[in-house]
Amino acid sequence: MPEHPAVSVIMPVLNEERHLRGAVTAILEQEYDGEMEVVVALGPSTDRTDEIAAELVRETEFRTSGRVRTVPNPTGRTPAALNAAIAASRHPIVVRVDGHGILSPNYIATAVRLLEETGAANVGGIMHAEGENDWEHAVAAAMTSKIGVGNAVFHTGGQAGPAETVYLGVFRREALEQQGGYNVEFIRAQDWELNYRIREAGGGIWFSPELLVSYRPRPTVKALAKQYKDYGRWRHVVARYHAGSINLRYLAPPAAVVAIAAGVVVGAALTPWGFVIPAGYLAAITAGSVPAGRGLPLKARLQIPVALATMHMSWGFGFLTSPRSLARKVIASRRPAVTSVDHDNTRTA
Repeated sequence: MPEHPAVSVIMPVLNEERHLRGAVTAILEQEYDGEMEVVVALGPSTDRTDEIAAELVRETEFRTSGRVRTVPNPTGRTPAALNAAIAASRHPIVVRVDGHGILSPNYIATAVRLLEETGAANVGGIMHAEGENDWEHAVAAAMTSKIGVGNAVFHTGGQAGPAETVYLGVFRREALEQQGGYNVEFIRAQDWELNYRIREAGGGIWFSPELLVSYRPRPTVKALAKQYKDYGRWRHVVARYHAGSINLRYLAPPAAVVAIAAGVVVGAALTPWGFVIPAGYLAAITAGSVPAGRGLPLKARLQIPVALATMHMSWGFGFLTSPRSLARKVIASRRPAVTSVDHDNTRTA
């Protein structure tokens, strides 16, 4: 691999007027000496996203490196957007970024170095949630605490090493093309599914805490609840798609939903002792929010239990109500991992 290979940054966007310019600016200001392009896949937004994207295209039109281009994504679905952007891009390294993600200044340079050092097909790092108001600070604290997300290293940090999946990802193009890109049936969890196929084909997935992406949390309780309900819904699809991929961390939220619901029913219909279960849960998340909220304003700290409960209950509800028909549809579209004869660039470290 050349010392500074050319890089394509792909970005799926839908209703990202609040963050799009900042996300693209963080890409264009990367401390990287290689050539770079940015391809933004535009979904059917109802805000000023398309207008801002057009401004970015005009502003970078005459740059020799770091030009912004757009491609349409009429479905609005993330995997379709990613595939469209990959097809429209041209460089050997492909960096996935979301429209509300802010890359740290040396993200691309570090990722390229790690690809070379580890021989991995995909490298990724930490989803570093950062808020801009009290509610978002509370959500960010919940999303980066073990009581909120368990032991997921791309949320809470950890040692560098091989991983099942990583946040976003920086790929060798040949690995993406070998697998035919993302499975468009996976509206959520498409990263996990693609990384699974890459691993099945002999490619390495590498996590490193050196790679940091600042993430902007959902701005309302309703938006956070929908996000986590979708996460739970699609994680159950993954569990049905790939038997044996589930673990206790994923089962904790649905178990909590069932236990709390049962406790409320028993407490209301039979004995007040049933309310011990929901009361115990509330006590646990309240206690857990204390270390999670260190250094935050009081108003933000007080909202952390709300964020935790919203995440847990929505994820658990989504998992429990995920229809088998959705899993059957996805399983029918299963793409077997494509194994290349040449594994020189897909060895694990």
